[in-house]
Amino acid sequence: MAELRFTKDHEWVRLEGDTATVGITDHAQNALGDVVFVDLPEAGRDVTEGEACAVVESVKAASDVYAPLAGRIAESNAALGENPALINSDPTGEGWFFKLTAVDAAAVAALMDEAAYAAFVDGLA
Repeated sequence: MAELRFTKDHEWVRLEGDTATVGITDHAQNALGDVVFVDLPEAGRDVTEGEACAVVESVKAASDVYAPLAGRIAESNAALGENPALINSDPTGEGWFFKLTAVDAAAVAALMDEAAYAAFVDGLA
């Protein structure tokens, strides 16, 4: 399985070929609590790095999900519409949000690796 990379906004990215799968981290889903709704971007939409492109709502709050990279939305995870709790039960697997194409591999490599993200999260406490 491809390596995960992370942002300071608690998104993760998994680059496989020329497609980057994006979701939120376990830390983020824990902070949100039980996810009850998700609003996902439409396929074909071009996004810029840092652009709010999805919304996740929980029993505690609603939060934006940002594009960790510039690219084009290739697909959104339709399963989340029917079962948003996948974000809580499997945030880095079946709970992914969307897939981006036309991404810069160097931009992915510039994101935090797992150790750097863990140190970042530890510093938040």
